[in-house]
Amino acid sequence: MNDEPLILIPGMLCDERLWSHQVGGLGDLATPMVRLPIGSDSMRGLAVKLLEDAPARFALAGLSLGGYIAMEIMRIAPDRVTRLALLDTTPLADPPERAAFRRDVMTRSERGEFEAVFAEAMLPRLVHQDRLTDPGITDTLWGMARRIGAKTFVEQTSAAMSRDDYRPVLQSVSCPTVVICGRQDAICPIADHRLMAATVPGARFVAIEDCGHLSSIERPHAVTAVMQYWLQL
Repeated sequence: MNDEPLILIPGMLCDERLWSHQVGGLGDLATPMVRLPIGSDSMRGLAVKLLEDAPARFALAGLSLGGYIAMEIMRIAPDRVTRLALLDTTPLADPPERAAFRRDVMTRSERGEFEAVFAEAMLPRLVHQDRLTDPGITDTLWGMARRIGAKTFVEQTSAAMSRDDYRPVLQSVSCPTVVICGRQDAICPIADHRLMAATVPGARFVAIEDCGHLSSIERPHAVTAVMQYWLQL
């Protein structure tokens, strides 16, 4: 077993289950540890909180909101990161229409409509349409969402809205980097991932076929294989 620490940050309304296959499949190359994005309503706050109990040096992977936090960590503590994986995320700040959507789901969740928000506004966009009838995936997503809950969802949404444009940060990344996305990601489009890969010097880019926003749980074998390659760069 390689003792290089590997921090895995889940996306919004997700917990350790998002990375289950990767935790099991990467143990020969690193020591995976999942850190939940909870405890602050700002992007910097989430990053600082994660760094407080992180190893001195570590490989770092983040999906969606976890990717935002990973990029914030690259802003404030780049020397601590040995390699970087960005999955199903974007370096861009929210455009006005996305910010308006976030404000709406926050308001509805705060007035007791959290489960309706998840069912109507979130779940249909989280995975490839072919998996919306797969109970093995949808039951897991509901289980994660209910565990995280409305209060933390509102905090996570506020944090997502607080982020900056991370392209200037990515331009200075010097560690081995891979950008991974589901080709049918309905939240963070493939063009944003191509932009990230073009911005980070030497970054590799991989699109996972027939896959939506939650690639690590939708196409776990493919994502784990790409990350095994990344951990050996």
